[in-house]
Amino acid sequence: MITTKPFSYRTAHITAMPEAGKVSLCRVDGISRLLLAFAFFLCSIAQVHAAKVDTLSIQSRAMGKAIKTVVILPQKYSKGENYPVLYLLHGYSGNYSNWVKNSSVSALADQYGYMVVCPDGGFGSWYWDIANDKNYQYETFVSKELIDYIDTHYSTIKDRKGRAITGLSMGGHGALSLAIKHQDIYGAAGSTAGGVDFRPFPLNWEIKDRIGNYADAPQEWDNRVVINMVPKLVNNGLRLIIDCGKEDFFYAVNVALHDKLMYHNINHTFVTSEGGHNWEYWSRSIIYQMAFFKGYFDQPEKGEKKNR
Repeated sequence: MITTKPFSYRTAHITAMPEAGKVSLCRVDGISRLLLAFAFFLCSIAQVHAAKVDTLSIQSRAMGKAIKTVVILPQKYSKGENYPVLYLLHGYSGNYSNWVKNSSVSALADQYGYMVVCPDGGFGSWYWDIANDKNYQYETFVSKELIDYIDTHYSTIKDRKGRAITGLSMGGHGALSLAIKHQDIYGAAGSTAGGVDFRPFPLNWEIKDRIGNYADAPQEWDNRVVINMVPKLVNNGLRLIIDCGKEDFFYAVNVALHDKLMYHNINHTFVTSEGGHNWEYWSRSIIYQMAFFKGYFDQPEKGEKKNR
């Protein structure tokens, strides 16, 4: 049985999880629909999904190569309707197919009725543009070229209110950093077990191969960590969800990010549960992440009603 503990903005804190399967939800944006959608999923998880999953090769002019990308369309997809899109990023050493092969993301896309796009982010790109290195222009690809392609070839909501981005580990860093830097493109963002501050790990995951050694270029590292981007946020400018397992080596930096968001009065949802840095955890976390984005996509504009 999965239980949840919601907390108000003023009393939000991290709680211990003594029983396997329990989830601690620190709810700091006042949205209860996340829990309702999550519960709805648990009740209907047994249903058969019929989402359409395509693997494309999308040309990147910035990098001069084709990038493999999975596109998931809900069963009810029709060119006569425009759909929201969740851009879903993989982690270090992963690829475009990871989410489809290791989680229920296709069933969730079908259930919630929005598109999911999983691009290849390279073995260790961290979704950055690296000056003078044409092989690493992944910020440009994900936040410009890919979105232009998807909006041109599919029936999408071509506006930030119809776009969200999230990912795991390296992809969690990528999703948050891209969303913060491109708030005109994305309306919501998330991270699951994200490397939101990689400075405690200066020798890991090819980071020094991309931006130099930390000892030699500390400012470059400081400028690229998500936790230092928080001052660029305005409250409710981006809808945010962050989660991390308590046994994850990124747990401490995710708690630090949560604390910094609280300090700057940035509304967000922060979720912790038992789990490590593995697919057993990520395949669970994507369930409430996608429920959260369903709530965001269904939120009506001010002064109008939305029927999706």
